[in-house]
Amino acid sequence: MLLVLLLAGVIWGAGVLMNAPKRMRWTMIGILYVGVLLEHLVLPDGHPLRMATGESPALWLLLGAAALLGMVYARGIRWLKTRAQPAEAETDAAPGAFRDAELERYARHIVLRELGGPGQKKLKDAKVLVIGAGGLGSPALLYLAAAGVGTIGVIDDDEVDNANLQRQVIHRDESIGASKVFSAKATMEALNPFITVLPYHRRLTEEIAVELFAEYDLVLDGTDNFDTRYLANRSAVAAGIPLVSGALSQWEGQISVFDPKNGAPCYECVFPVAPAPELAPSCAAAGVFGPLPGVVGTMMAAEAVKLIAGAGEPLRGRMLLYDALYAETRQIALKSREDCPVCHG
Repeated sequence: MLLVLLLAGVIWGAGVLMNAPKRMRWTMIGILYVGVLLEHLVLPDGHPLRMATGESPALWLLLGAAALLGMVYARGIRWLKTRAQPAEAETDAAPGAFRDAELERYARHIVLRELGGPGQKKLKDAKVLVIGAGGLGSPALLYLAAAGVGTIGVIDDDEVDNANLQRQVIHRDESIGASKVFSAKATMEALNPFITVLPYHRRLTEEIAVELFAEYDLVLDGTDNFDTRYLANRSAVAAGIPLVSGALSQWEGQISVFDPKNGAPCYECVFPVAPAPELAPSCAAAGVFGPLPGVVGTMMAAEAVKLIAGAGEPLRGRMLLYDALYAETRQIALKSREDCPVCHG
């Protein structure tokens, strides 16, 4: 047996000196092994060649089985490494680059001429703040997440209530009692793990609004009270960013993009004075048709995507009105007021 091992060593060394491929060296040693095994199986007991190479074939069979197991193990390890390489490549992707899974996920966007790869990259790099994780915020947040907006902030100080679930589709029954922003974050991240969600469990106030808005590219206002709407408008104008605003009442909704920096009026140009409470009752007091926030909130997400990607014609200087009861829509033109204290002050 020692003679055979010596011959194998000579073959390997000669292959190294001749720069022969490793596979060829192993092939030659394999041929030597097969020859020795056949010799033991064919030649009679006591033959000088059998005596010189180990006498019994049992040891060579065991050696061959061990070598075969080693080869199978090595190939299995290489196969597992090959399977793991794509995931590792995605983990180590350069900051801002698309992973393969993202390209597949956003393929229907990328093939759109008006969006394409550049538009999808703008979405990935964008930062959008949504005020309110309620009726309007729920569909807006879901579609912004699905569209691949890279960073989405959501601010709301409310908790999920059983009465919310008729229309606030981002929340689940098991979320009742939980903070809306954290409930929304969990749903959005489950929908799209490639985005960053920043929850702010607090009310939007004068003390934080301007500084917070300055961190984002645009803001979606899905609130249900006029104090917050006016505050959001002032802060968006101060930050020089567009404000996508939606509102609901029973069966009717409205949406517009307020963007004085690009020639459109601001919210206060159109609504200089808040209506009396009895003229604009809350959803709790007046009721709201469940699918209506889904329609208007999805429109808000669509306007945000268009603004970010530079696609189409956003609702600047226009207000879209939707009547769900009669399935009617209409638009009205909006104009800036030169005496507006917010955008002309």
